[in-house]
Amino acid sequence: MIRFIILFAVGYVLYRFLRSWMFPSASSSKSVSNENTSEIVDVMIKDPFCEAYFPRRNGVHLNFGGKNLYFCSHQCKNKYLAAHTDKKE
Repeated sequence: MIRFIILFAVGYVLYRFLRSWMFPSASSSKSVSNENTSEIVDVMIKDPFCEAYFPRRNGVHLNFGGKNLYFCSHQCKNKYLAAHTDKKE
């Protein structure tokens, strides 16, 4: 019975060691590149033309009148430019 308990304890310690080595904890705040992964990497922004929300990293960027604008698609960007360049003329 004692052998079984010792064998079980050694097996459990070995299991935990291998698991922590092969699958690093998700709660760790450091990644492979030593960047802090607890920071927000992207934000949801609103398309100025169709008013849809989308992640900024997926947006189409436009610097218009000194302002950085992001659009959900090239179509919305083109429609925005058409609407706002007509007003200037």
